[in-house]
Amino acid sequence: MAIKLASLTIAAALAAGYMGVAQADIVLGASVQETGPVANTGRYYTDAYNLAVEKINAAGGVDVGGKKEKLVLKIYDNQSDLNLSVRQYVQLITQDKVNLLLGPFASNFALADSAISEKYEIPMVQGGGASDQIYTRNFKYIFGTLPPASDYFGSTLTMMKQFNPVPLKVALLFADDAFDVSVADGTRPLLKQGGFDLVFEQKYASNASDFGSIIAQLKSKQAQAVLVAGHETEALNFIRQAKSLNYSPLMYSFTVGVPSADFRKSLGTDADYAFGMTSWMPTAEQKDRWFGDGEKFAKEWIAKFNYEPDYHAASGVADVEALVYAIEAAQSVDPKKVRDALTKVDFPSLYGQIRFAENGQINLPQQAIQVQKGEVKAIYSDKFLAQPLYPMPVWDKR
Repeated sequence: MAIKLASLTIAAALAAGYMGVAQADIVLGASVQETGPVANTGRYYTDAYNLAVEKINAAGGVDVGGKKEKLVLKIYDNQSDLNLSVRQYVQLITQDKVNLLLGPFASNFALADSAISEKYEIPMVQGGGASDQIYTRNFKYIFGTLPPASDYFGSTLTMMKQFNPVPLKVALLFADDAFDVSVADGTRPLLKQGGFDLVFEQKYASNASDFGSIIAQLKSKQAQAVLVAGHETEALNFIRQAKSLNYSPLMYSFTVGVPSADFRKSLGTDADYAFGMTSWMPTAEQKDRWFGDGEKFAKEWIAKFNYEPDYHAASGVADVEALVYAIEAAQSVDPKKVRDALTKVDFPSLYGQIRFAENGQINLPQQAIQVQKGEVKAIYSDKFLAQPLYPMPVWDKR
């Protein structure tokens, strides 16, 4: 079981006798997928939490009752194992005695792990799970910085209505986990409202590697647009097999993967034309107390970690910042006082304006994006931001 612990000084660690944590330190605990099938996305959260803590501590730390206190991270690697993640959150609370919690990646993890934070009444701020199910249980101690999964394809469908020709015959594919089921449940009524014809729908197993039979049915149904709710590995597998089977709809769009540099590196030029979505693109307009703005943050991230940040990274940083703002507003690390303060936070960040709705979830607009010549381009928000490459050419004409 891998453990990462960030502390201010070795001297403080020796004096404390508590895994490097001085008594005055504020300890944030998390269980993250640092290894296993979804570690390629889980790493964003480990890196985001560490960078945010480093930056906040370098600026003097957190103001609590007129005293500056440092943040310390205690992160376990859950190895992409849901049951292990649950056990680790219990350990963080009952044995490690952390003050507050940060979340894991993925909605099914956030669903299970937030039940632990609720049971022990310790606030968890997480930017890794967007499923609507997380926020329909009337929990009081879970807060999230990803917008609702049910609306992930909203801006994409609005954009599609303005294409020529309009891809009216739509297929919806989704994995069998909480996030992707929420995406599908929200997308069906949006398709109906938009006048689209849902010609094919298929749930598939998470981490699926074989899309051959599904692609055969997509061809048979003459689907013009394929919407895929799944993880990055599944998106990669789908595109590779679409190429090998010479399947070229007018367009396809994926909930996860397209913003990632790994996605483009893995596929090379085959990543071109893929649509996706993001709640964040780095701009100088996104002002931030510790990082300056979104552009400066992105440059600092690349310099430190040698890969590009996407919305997972930005939301992870915002999670740490939300806890800091709440601690300072409460002038305490008492879990219930911090929880109450989280319901009232309202601050600008590199990720956007952080303000939680009554159910604990934030709502930011999704931008439709597309890979064009190896680069991610913002294409559509409430209007076209750039020219989309549409329709997608057949594979042997690229």
